[in-house]
Amino acid sequence: MNKNHLRKLQRYLPFVLLIASLLACTFAFGDVGNQNRYSSGSSSGGGDGDLGALIGYLIGLFIQDPAVGMVVLVILVIIILIGRFKSKKQASDPGYINQQVNDQANNDRPYDNTSVVADKIRQTDPAFSSEKFISWAQEVFMKIQQAWTDRDWKPIRPFESESLFSTHQQQLNEYIRLNKINVIEKVGIKHCSLKSFSVDGDKETIVVILNAVMRDYVIDAETKKVLESDPNRDWYMKYELTFIRKAGVKTKPGISNLSTTNCPCCGAPTEITSAGQCPYCGSIITTGEHDWVLNNLVGVNG
Repeated sequence: MNKNHLRKLQRYLPFVLLIASLLACTFAFGDVGNQNRYSSGSSSGGGDGDLGALIGYLIGLFIQDPAVGMVVLVILVIIILIGRFKSKKQASDPGYINQQVNDQANNDRPYDNTSVVADKIRQTDPAFSSEKFISWAQEVFMKIQQAWTDRDWKPIRPFESESLFSTHQQQLNEYIRLNKINVIEKVGIKHCSLKSFSVDGDKETIVVILNAVMRDYVIDAETKKVLESDPNRDWYMKYELTFIRKAGVKTKPGISNLSTTNCPCCGAPTEITSAGQCPYCGSIITTGEHDWVLNNLVGVNG
């Protein structure tokens, strides 16, 4: 680079830095994604390379023809400002956000391994029905969301393992202590399928994939004032639900996985006790001794 070009670069460097800063902000705002507090979110690569090439082009343009470079700079600034204004307007419009979220949910096609998993289970449990199990898993999931919003974990007691129930109860008690309600509503399950089945010693495990769109926000328990998130915004969430039972337990047609209001052992309407015991048959129904129980529920990305 000769001295003449160097002087031109030094003269117009502030303008190039200005456009670089504006472009960097624009690229940062470009990826909306799922960034709520239950997900770390993710971004796709490629933007940094495009940005670097554009900045390099502007530098070369200013060196070769400062007048043309200035015109291009002004045009880019106008385009960027219009784009940022539009992005901010869309970001504040729940209707636009919800449309994007639901389009993402409807277009997402998770890998469905249900038939393979069901065939594997039926090798030792011929009466197992993937359709009934998936329907029951969805019902358990919906009951959990309602119990969380109601701040009453007892209705879900028979359908979680001891360790998971204890964890959820502690989390819920913290909300109660802080006088907050985490409202989960307008839940729409978009996909639910079996991911895997395994046997480890005396325990069998089924992992279920479940994707759903929902409203998720926190309010003050007394004033009902919204403290976190937006009650008008949808979130697209992906979960893995892990169910366990004692190895060798067989599906009982007409009894197993009837609904979340019946004892999975005898089928009687469940009266919740602190010990998780059915008052009709005396079975401990939260350990997986007689049927499947939920042992873990985690949010996943991708």
